[in-house]
Amino acid sequence: MTIKLPLSQLNQLYQQDYQEWIKGTIAVLRDRSFSLLDLDNLIEEIEDMGKSQKDALESNLIILLMHLLKYRFQPEKRIDSQSWRYSIVEHRRRLLRAFKKSPSLRRYFEEILAECYQDARQDTKTETQLSLDIFPEICPFSQAEILDPDFLPDRETPEF
Repeated sequence: MTIKLPLSQLNQLYQQDYQEWIKGTIAVLRDRSFSLLDLDNLIEEIEDMGKSQKDALESNLIILLMHLLKYRFQPEKRIDSQSWRYSIVEHRRRLLRAFKKSPSLRRYFEEILAECYQDARQDTKTETQLSLDIFPEICPFSQAEILDPDFLPDRETPEF
């Protein structure tokens, strides 16, 4: 059964019941009744979808970089914290899946890597209470290393 709602009702639904607004919008799209679409809110939702994919990529990248930094610069805690390894594997997997679903996100990854590294550096400092000076100012991991499922920064002292 197809639901056909007038545009004014779709617009009200957006404010009152988001899930019903989605159902109504899908019904209108399936029926190809484009004149009934709540275009302003639909455009906003599509823009937000792109933003949330980017936000998720940034979050996963920051967490991955934090755990790579901790793994490299706190070797004495590697044995006690297998969760770092798990987190490294899991957040790499999330990034690679995002790239598979949306290959253009890889370009975004390249654009934001330096900024995300600075956030990861600060967060790692806060979490570990180590001096910020311990962590290189420029990301010590290449893009290939960051995404390589087998890479772990095992060297205790980075080579610069």
